[in-house]
Amino acid sequence: MGTGKKEATRRERQGKTGDGMANVRTKGENFYRSAKKIKTLNMFKDGKAQRNANGDITKAASYQSRDIPNARIEPNRKWFGNTRVISQEALSSFREAVAERAADPYQVLLKTNKLPMSLIRDGSNTNGLKEHQAKIAVENAPFSDTFGPKAQRKRVKLSVGTLEDLAGESVKMHDTYLDRLDQAKLLSGTSGQDAENAENDGQLTTAREPVFSKGQSKRIWNELYKVIDSSDVVIHVLDARDPEGTRCRSIEKYIREEAPHKHLIFVLNKCDLVPTGVAASWVRHLSKDHPTLAFHASITNSFGKGSLIQLLRQFSSLHSDRKQVSVGFIGYPNTGKSSIINTLRKKKVCTVAPIPGETKVWQYITLMKRIYLIDCPGVVPPSNNDTEEDILLRGVVRVENVENPEQYIPGVLKRVQPRHIERTYEIKNYKDSTEFLSILARKGGRLLRAGEPDVDGVAKMVINDFLRGKIPWYTPPPYSGEKEGDEKIEGREGRLGEMGRKRKRDGSEAAPSEAQSADAADGSGKSEASADEEFEGFSDSDEESDAEEKEPSG
Repeated sequence: MGTGKKEATRRERQGKTGDGMANVRTKGENFYRSAKKIKTLNMFKDGKAQRNANGDITKAASYQSRDIPNARIEPNRKWFGNTRVISQEALSSFREAVAERAADPYQVLLKTNKLPMSLIRDGSNTNGLKEHQAKIAVENAPFSDTFGPKAQRKRVKLSVGTLEDLAGESVKMHDTYLDRLDQAKLLSGTSGQDAENAENDGQLTTAREPVFSKGQSKRIWNELYKVIDSSDVVIHVLDARDPEGTRCRSIEKYIREEAPHKHLIFVLNKCDLVPTGVAASWVRHLSKDHPTLAFHASITNSFGKGSLIQLLRQFSSLHSDRKQVSVGFIGYPNTGKSSIINTLRKKKVCTVAPIPGETKVWQYITLMKRIYLIDCPGVVPPSNNDTEEDILLRGVVRVENVENPEQYIPGVLKRVQPRHIERTYEIKNYKDSTEFLSILARKGGRLLRAGEPDVDGVAKMVINDFLRGKIPWYTPPPYSGEKEGDEKIEGREGRLGEMGRKRKRDGSEAAPSEAQSADAADGSGKSEASADEEFEGFSDSDEESDAEEKEPSG
């Protein structure tokens, strides 16, 4: 007897086999055939039907019986009528109601799979209309009748009958072309005053440095689409200083057309760098398209964190049938996507840096049991209307890789008020950007050989200060005096929009602000220049004083 049989009999004798069916014997099992062999043979026998001497089936094989069980259909007319019927008037009213709800960014249409959305949606906005028109055109004029050896010379088939109809059709096609052109300008980020002030219409675009193509590679776009496909909620992070400049309209269009079931949210990050009234105006303006939140990313002292988490919890409760809800963060480089994730987790889970391109690949982070966050590299939608100056001052490229950075200083001075430059660098009475850089270099001791000022290095320093918030600047929110929420505040309206006052400590004197409010109440009618001087930006001393106040309470 082999060792294996001895061990098996010993375990069987001591009851350590661990098999609860050890005492159950299979019929036919003996010394020559094991239970496994018997089961295999029975399986082969069950696969065939039993027949008599004449070849007739006396017992059908397993699962092959042809006997149909007796059944009766209930004698009711409902089996022979339409199951779901709706009148044209009810369908039209329901379609209008759904379109009205779908246009509201704060309402969500759930369980769309249980509704005939092909009947509810307008057919002119679907891609199926183009396919139908192409199919009709091919049926009217097949390829074989138009080209090839069997081509037939026939009169051209027109969809119009008279010359007036042809003229009307031409006007309609021209209007459609203009609408498509305006939409393309809007998606590229150039519309309004930028489109009116464009001076290079019809001219060829000059060659750009390779550094200005950052954020447009195939790898970056692959990462973006992976994040969008994996997300149930997409958060578009915008820079509060320039929301329209950092807005990716082409991605919004893609989500609206290709993935309408995904929720899109705007988050205005870096709202601490703009006045409170300006941030509120931008939130009101952007909320017309999608839900918008103001946010300040900071692990220790954040703003808007509770509102964002509450909004994510609402989306989680809306999709309670799912095991989890994934939230993807997209947007321009250096807008603070990774910083927002660190703020929500209240610890450093994503690497952050004040330079673009720190996030290379997407990253999956757990926020709660059912809510997950996805970090995405910054993406820059290509646009022929964006100049190198616009790309650089949006923080897309790294300043140290740009050649001749002094050529972009006029754009910085154009966006920043002179008193902010004077307050930051303590420089007055400069004529142009070259003189400004020369004075700043000599003041800071940035000199080259023979006493020449280091204009290149100083220009990079100024651009970095502009991007990192040391120099106060922002774009004015769009103003329209039609609605109540867009009214101006008297005495606080400057040429850049509504101006906030400089933040003061609790114990500091408030005499200047009280005097300004008294002048506004008297209706003395300030000029734009005097009203513009109220906003002095956010200095380092203010931040230090705020930190000193909050340290004891923490």
